[in-house]
Amino acid sequence: MTNGMEALLARVKNALGNGAGPEPVERNYRDLMPPVGGSGEDQVELFARNVKALSGGFMPTGSFEEAVERLKVLARELGWKKVACHGTGNSFKAASALGLEVLNTDGGYDKLELEKCDAGISLCLALVAQTGSVLVSATSSGGRGLSILPPHHVVLAETSQMVSDLSEAFEVIEKRYGKDYPTSLSFITGPSRTADIEQQLVLGAHGPKKLTILMY
Repeated sequence: MTNGMEALLARVKNALGNGAGPEPVERNYRDLMPPVGGSGEDQVELFARNVKALSGGFMPTGSFEEAVERLKVLARELGWKKVACHGTGNSFKAASALGLEVLNTDGGYDKLELEKCDAGISLCLALVAQTGSVLVSATSSGGRGLSILPPHHVVLAETSQMVSDLSEAFEVIEKRYGKDYPTSLSFITGPSRTADIEQQLVLGAHGPKKLTILMY
């Protein structure tokens, strides 16, 4: 072995013996993110502003029944014929109340049929005021396809699911799943978009062109 190689291996051995890199620095990452007001009204107001800036729709209502009525109006205005949902809970109840053809994604589904649906109606894990994001998982949103394949994604959320920031959203994940994470977790921030071509913003490039959040 050459002297140069011996010197190199000695330096590597010395570095490994002293640990890999400097000690991590403790930081309060909340200080690096946009501030969020402490009250529930502040959070709802900030969430509404962020969703609007992201070209999404946000409809706060007083009850699940009122949210369904708002959804019926939306379906009539947009001329929906078929919607998709999941489970037997509020996603299914809201979809069934529309009086339209319903595709339930539980137990498997035809991807081509899901693409033909005018809207996918799902639940969520949380709404993040700080970013205007919707936190969903494979279990809370009926699988990844329901929130991606139909051109309009409708999210049903309870007022209690509003959280202030991303740190609190991750706390929701920890509390809900512990170490048994679902197959996917996503933060949906506005409709799907891209500006890769000539820096022209295009909505619906990789997923739904429209996002509507109904909170009750």
